[in-house]
Amino acid sequence: VKLSLLYPATTGRNVDEVIRVLDSLLITSKHKVATPVNWKPGDKVVISPSVSSDEAKKMFPQGYESAKLPSGKDYLRYTNVP
Repeated sequence: VKLSLLYPATTGRNVDEVIRVLDSLLITSKHKVATPVNWKPGDKVVISPSVSSDEAKKMFPQGYESAKLPSGKDYLRYTNVP
């Protein structure tokens, strides 16, 4: 089980959010990425820190952007997935 939503009968549902979560689950199951808060299909995703820079270059030939971090480490990387 990847997702469980439990709403009381008296609370309305946000169908757009459910669809967004399902899209995120599909993308994250196919690629080693995570979707940030408020992510929508077509927005950039975060490449998993467990993926080395060399692996990221092979996995995402379209390239990626690295966030400038005080540590200078290259582990917060953003890319688009098809």
